[in-house]
Amino acid sequence: MNIVSILQNILNGLSIGSVYAIFALGYTLVFSILGIINFAHGAVFTLGAYCTYALAVGDFGLNGLLAGTSLPFSLPFPLALLGGSVMAGFVGVLVERLAFRPLRAKGADPLLALVSSLGVALILVNCLQFLVGAEIYSFPSGIFGSLPMAMIFKMDGKILAVRTVQLIILCVSLVMLLALAWFMNRTRMGKALQATAENPETASLLGINVDRYILSTFFISGALGGLAGTLIGASFGLAGPYFGVSYGLKGLAVIVLGGLGSIPGAVLGGLVIGLGEAFLPPDYSSMKEAVAFVMLFVILLARPQGLLGQQTIQKV
Repeated sequence: MNIVSILQNILNGLSIGSVYAIFALGYTLVFSILGIINFAHGAVFTLGAYCTYALAVGDFGLNGLLAGTSLPFSLPFPLALLGGSVMAGFVGVLVERLAFRPLRAKGADPLLALVSSLGVALILVNCLQFLVGAEIYSFPSGIFGSLPMAMIFKMDGKILAVRTVQLIILCVSLVMLLALAWFMNRTRMGKALQATAENPETASLLGINVDRYILSTFFISGALGGLAGTLIGASFGLAGPYFGVSYGLKGLAVIVLGGLGSIPGAVLGGLVIGLGEAFLPPDYSSMKEAVAFVMLFVILLARPQGLLGQQTIQKV
């Protein structure tokens, strides 16, 4: 493998890995505060992508209840991305209200909330399919304005292609990761979220409105999921209402690989899996979806708590 191929794979891996990281952070935030995996996160990922598409393009396809209809406006991609992420955040709030809060209020087993979130995920995806059908949507080529589709560099007679969407993904992901780190560590609300995640009872005694912060966590988680869905959709298209399922499974692999509940671990896990997929030889491209889980099995054999997870101390 020559140096150009290595650089190309690193670029591709960091680009897709940074999206995996953003998506997995949504899982991590909810798990940190409730100790439960939100299986509806993949559906929120899909809805966010479709909302952004609707705001940016304004036209719907040939199937579903909205077939042949158009919105009276279309927004520039940055505004549509922001709007789609906010709408996904509110869907995350809806998931908390429907799947988690009623069971938490009754002190139900966390496993029931997990199953409940699976049910809400199916309902959301079915509703989306009812509205827009199962056809594939693609963002138009001019969605990024006058920016070129790609930049081509020549090194040692080889071609290095840098797609504009890859640069946008890297920039957006980096900004979001830095903003989330600042929010969690430098703001009063972020510290309150950390206190709630550490011990909800103690946080409540300190005057923290635990329910409100749990709701806020679902909003942030949903917004991150919608953002990740849009970035994936802008790069590869929207392959139907169920296209978030495979990414949802991959997001689970990311958070386990990085260490359950660890925010830096989710980022590291996403980048590791993205680079692992990028360096997969072309002859084995049909195995791409399995790469995340092969890496997960191998790393868990050496570190059962994940790359940056903390080993649980068993009390006797």
